[in-house]
Amino acid sequence: MNRYVGAVDQGTTSTRFMVFDHAGREVARHQLEHKQILPQAGWVEHDPVEIYQRTCDAIEGALAKGNLTAQDLAAIGVTNQRETTVVWNPKTGEPLYNAIVWQDTRTDCIMRKLEQEGVGDVIRSRAGLPPATYFSGGKIQWILDNVDGARSAAERGEAIFGNIDTWVIWNLTGGVNGGVHITDVTNASRTMLFNLESLEWDDELLRLFTIPRGMLPTVRPSSDSNFYGMTQRTGPFKGEVPLCADLGDQQAATVGQVCFTSGEAKNTYGTGNFMLLNTGTSIVPSHAGLLTTVCYQLGAARPIYALEGSVAVTGSAVQWLRDQLGMIRQASDIEPLANSVPDNGGVYFVPAFSGLYAPYWRADARGCIVGLSRFNDKGHLARATLEAICYQTRDVLDAMVKDSGVRLEVLKVDGGATVNDTLMQLQADILGVPVVRPVIAETTALGAAYAAGLAVGFWSDAEEMRRNWQADKQWEPRWSADQRDVGYLDWQKAIERTLNWIDVGNK
Repeated sequence: MNRYVGAVDQGTTSTRFMVFDHAGREVARHQLEHKQILPQAGWVEHDPVEIYQRTCDAIEGALAKGNLTAQDLAAIGVTNQRETTVVWNPKTGEPLYNAIVWQDTRTDCIMRKLEQEGVGDVIRSRAGLPPATYFSGGKIQWILDNVDGARSAAERGEAIFGNIDTWVIWNLTGGVNGGVHITDVTNASRTMLFNLESLEWDDELLRLFTIPRGMLPTVRPSSDSNFYGMTQRTGPFKGEVPLCADLGDQQAATVGQVCFTSGEAKNTYGTGNFMLLNTGTSIVPSHAGLLTTVCYQLGAARPIYALEGSVAVTGSAVQWLRDQLGMIRQASDIEPLANSVPDNGGVYFVPAFSGLYAPYWRADARGCIVGLSRFNDKGHLARATLEAICYQTRDVLDAMVKDSGVRLEVLKVDGGATVNDTLMQLQADILGVPVVRPVIAETTALGAAYAAGLAVGFWSDAEEMRRNWQADKQWEPRWSADQRDVGYLDWQKAIERTLNWIDVGNK
C-alpha cells in the first residue's frame, strides 16, 4: 500500500499522469493531447473543460497501465502550464470563456498603456515581472472587460480565477461540491498580482488591473503537509488520495533536476524553453531582461527564488514545420532532416510567432527566416529550426550571467526535445559548455511528485532526492570559439530583422 507517488503534468499541448517509485523511477504514464484554438492572429486558447477531461482520462489510463488503484498512491502533486488563465463560475463549474494561453498576445494594448502611465516599474519592483502579455493579470482584465457579464459576475462571487493548476485542483477535490480554490507561490508569482516579498496578493497591483480580490485563490506552499484536499471518490482516482503539492511546470522541473543549491540551473525544452537559476532566499532583480520568480517553497521553510529566462517558441516551431508547413510527418523527423546537411547553409530562423520573450520582451516582433538562396533546401530550414532553439537559450544564458555573475560549468537539460541528440550537440556547441541529460528526462512530473512525496514523508529530505539523480548522457562542445562567435553574430542580425513588424496600436 502507498508504494508510489503520482503527478498530474498539465502542459500546453498535452496532459499526462505519471507514477514514480521511491527511487524516482517511472512506474506508469498515460498522455493525451488537447486542441489548440487559434481564433485570430496572436490569440491562443484552450477549452478548460476538455483539459480537465483529458486529465481524468490520463489518470485513469496510467492507473490501468500500471494495474494500480488510489490505495497504491501515498500522495499526488500537480504541475501545469503557467500563466494560462481560466475564469469560471464556482456554482456551476462552467468557464466564462476559453482559457487564454500564456502565448496569447491580445493584451498588448493593456501592457503598453501600463508602461505609458509610468507604472511598469511598480509591477517590476513588486512582482519581479515586466508588464507583458505573457502573464495572467492582463488576461483576467481582458475577460472581465470583454466577456458579457463577467465583471458583474465577479463582483457577486460568481466568477473566480485560476491558472490551470487551480482549475485542475478545484475539480479533483470536488468542483462545485466543495472543490478547493488554491494555488501555490510559484504559480501566484506568474500573475503580475503577487508581491514577492510579502508572499501575498498585492492590493496596488490588483487596482492597476481592476481585478476584485475575491476572485483570487488562496496561496499555499508548493509542498504542504497540511494537504490542499483529498481527491474525490467520484473522480478519476475512484478513491481518496492526499493532494498536497503544486508547482508551475518550470519550477517543478527545477525540483525534479534537484537544483536545490543557489547557483544551480536547468533548462527545459518543451513548447517553449525555460531556464531557471536558483538564487536561494535572495530576491535578485533582473537588469538584463530576465524574470524574478518564486522557485519553490517546501512546507513552512522560507521560499527559494530564481532568475528565469522564458522563450516562447522552441518545440512549437518544430510543430509548425509539421502542422502548418507539412515539412515533416512527426516531430522526430526533424533530426534526420537536419542531419541531411552539414550546416545551416547561411539560413537563420527566428520563430517570434508570439513576439520575443526573454531577454528582449518585444511584442512587436514576428517570425522571420533570413539568409535564403537558391542553394537552400528543407534540410537547411530544419537545421536552422534546431539552431534557433539553441541560440535563444544562449540569449537567456548570457543575460543570466550579467544578472548573477554565475558562469555555468554544465547545463542540466530536460523535457521532451532532449531525446534529439543533434539538438543537444548543437546546444553544447552554441553555448560552449557541456550539456547533460538525466536518466529521467521528464523532470517536470518528477518534481511535482517529489514535492508531494516530501509532504507525506515518502521522501525525507532534499538530499534523499538528490541521490536519485543520475546522468544519462553528456555532450561536449565541438565548435571552435570563432565558429561560435560568427554564428551568434549572424543570429543577432536575424533578431534585428524581426523587430518593429507590428505597428504600435495594432494587434
